[in-house]
Parts: sequence; structure tokens; C-alpha cells
Amino acid sequence: MNSTSTPDLHSRTTAKGKEPFPVSLLSLTVGAFAIGMTEFVIMGILPNVADDLNVSISTAGQLITSYALGVAVGAPILTILTHRLPQKLLLCLLMALFILGNGIAVIAPNYTVLMAARLITALCHGTFFGVGAVIASGLVKPHKRAGAVSIMMAGLTIANIIGVPVGTFVGQHLGWRASFGAIMVMGIVALIGIVLFIPRIRRDESASLGKQFRAVAQPKLLIILLACAVGNSSLFAVFTYIAPLLEQVTGFHESSVTWILVLFGIGVTVGNMLGGKLADWKLMPAILGIFLSICVLLTIFTFTVKSPVGAVVTIFLWGAASFAVMPGIQVKIMNLAQEAPALASTSNHSAGNLGNAFGAFFGGWVIDEMGLTSLPWIGALLVGLAFLIVLAVYMQERRRQTVPVAGTVSK
Repeated sequence: MNSTSTPDLHSRTTAKGKEPFPVSLLSLTVGAFAIGMTEFVIMGILPNVADDLNVSISTAGQLITSYALGVAVGAPILTILTHRLPQKLLLCLLMALFILGNGIAVIAPNYTVLMAARLITALCHGTFFGVGAVIASGLVKPHKRAGAVSIMMAGLTIANIIGVPVGTFVGQHLGWRASFGAIMVMGIVALIGIVLFIPRIRRDESASLGKQFRAVAQPKLLIILLACAVGNSSLFAVFTYIAPLLEQVTGFHESSVTWILVLFGIGVTVGNMLGGKLADWKLMPAILGIFLSICVLLTIFTFTVKSPVGAVVTIFLWGAASFAVMPGIQVKIMNLAQEAPALASTSNHSAGNLGNAFGAFFGGWVIDEMGLTSLPWIGALLVGLAFLIVLAVYMQERRRQTVPVAGTVSK
């Protein structure tokens, strides 16, 4: 028996002739937007934070690394501890914790307290997206699951276009604490939306923790998680240092970089939505094709990084491809762990954030040892490895399809 009742939710809503697709998903999207702001806005106001709290830039940068590690380690633990809670109640509690964490950041008197506030909000990140993806996929017909997940994830991508630039502007002009205050307000809006619009979901008897662990620990799922981590490490090995790349190698002025990053964010949003549709059409071929596209684009970026026009076009396409792969991987993981979809989905975000942390660290090492211009082709090698990992899984599934085994379903 599946541990959630998302299919029951869909049948119940469609039986009444009303599917709570638009407004219900919108409340999840707003929550994702707020979480995206709190994750990324720190990059734009890092000098302000460092100056106000009297710490170095490198020390302030640990607020970014610790957030990623907090998501990676804390999210599965929180998911396990709360696995018996109704999903709507859990979402409400997560947003309340998120509001608390950002409220503490607003009044943080020193670096240590701000670090604690970041860790509190990091706990909400992976669990919110994990549970939210399960709910989103249950609000629509089965063949639209990836599209629904991509709509929720769009909040994270839109945060890069609107939320982060606005939050940075607010922080630079009103103080960095005002940025976290604005995020706290967004969290309150998201909480109200969840309370009002997310339907109550009747849960079947939950699978035991042992069954959930076994569902998540199956080799194929762990391999997909590895591919997710490697793919994200490719993204962050390059994107973490995109500003110095554009300024020192391409030759853009600092003021132009902001607008290029907005364009990157637009590409991310377009790619996320397109990726959901592609995954609903052909799941594994879509994942493979997108990973291959990222590899090709980063290889091209090795050469176009020295051309202002070429660099901008490549960055837009790279952003689109990098986030197009995410809805498909999310659905694939939930398909593999049907007895533990929330834990598996949360583990996906943990794996991704481990990749984020490693990619940023590894990119710094590459710069020291090989130089800035080596980052794009190193990123291409990393995502090429992710492609090969997923290809191995796909080929194994294809071989199994040639052998008639009763009850075997491979997607």
C-alpha cells in the first residue's frame, strides 16, 4: 500500500468535477518562491552582512555553505521525524519554522545567531520541496505529474528573476536585515495560502520506517540520486563563479552582470516548465537528452565565454537546460520509491545540495589550480558523468523490458 493518498486526492477532486489545480499549486509556488529568496539573496548582500557583523567575506560565505549542508543533512532527518504528520499540517509547520528562522535573522545581533537562523530555515527547504512535490503530483492527473512539480518548482526559479534582485536592492538600500524581513512576509503569505487552499489529504496507513528506508535504499534510486548530485555539482562549479568569469574573462562591467543573471533566471524558469512537459512525455529519454544538452552547452561555453554576445546566449540556454532536468529526476525518484515518496523526494534535494556544496568547493580548487577559464569544460565533464550514470540505468531498464516479467513496470 502506498504510504500516501495522493491518488485518492485526485479521484476525490475529479469526482466532484473540480480539480484544485491552479490555486492549490499557486500556494506551493509562493512557498517555493520564499525559500528560493532566502537561499540565494545572501549572495547579493554578502558584503553588507560581512561589514555589519565585522567578519571577512570568506567567513560570511560560510552562511551559504552551511545552508546547503543544512538542507542535505537536516531535511531527511526532519522528514523521518515528521513522517506520521498529515501532509497539510506538516507544510504549515514547515512554513511557521521558516518564518521563525527569517525573523531571527532580522534581529540577529551577531554572526553566530545569523548562522543558527540560516540552519533553521535550511531544515525547511528540502522537506518543503519533498512533501510539496508529493502533494503537487497528487493534485493532477497521473500523466501531468512532472508538469505539476515544475509549476511548484517555478517559485524557486522565479525567485532568481524577481526575488533575489529585489531582495538585494532592498538589502543594499535599507540594510541586509530588511531583506530577511521581506522574505519573512513572503513566508506569511505562503502560510496563509497553504491554510486556505491546500485540501486536507486523507492518509492511508503509513509504511513503517523500515520499509521507507528500504524503498529509498534500493540501488537504482541511489544511482539516480548520485546523478542528481553530480549534475548539481556541475552547475555550481561554474555558476558560483559566474560573476568573475563574466567580468575578468568576458569583459563585462559589474553593473551588466546583474542583468545577465536576470536573463539566466528567465532561462531557468523557461527550462523548468519545458522540462516538466518533456518529462511527462518521455521521462528517461528527456532526462538523458537534457543532461547531454547541458554537456554540449558547457563545452561551447568554454569558447563563447570570451565573446560578450556568445557568452550571453550560452548562459541563457545553459540556465534553461540546467533546470529543465529537475522535474524529471524528481518524478523518477518518486516513481521508484512508491512506499516513501516524501522521503525519497526530500533525499533528492539533499543529494542536490550536497552537489551544490561540492561544486562550489571544487570550482574554487579548479580556479586555484587551472584558472577561471577551465571552469566551463570541467563543468561539462561533471555533467557528462551524470549523463553516463543515467544512461546506465536506462539501458538496464531497457534490457529488463525485453524479458517478460509479470508485474514489471519501467518508466
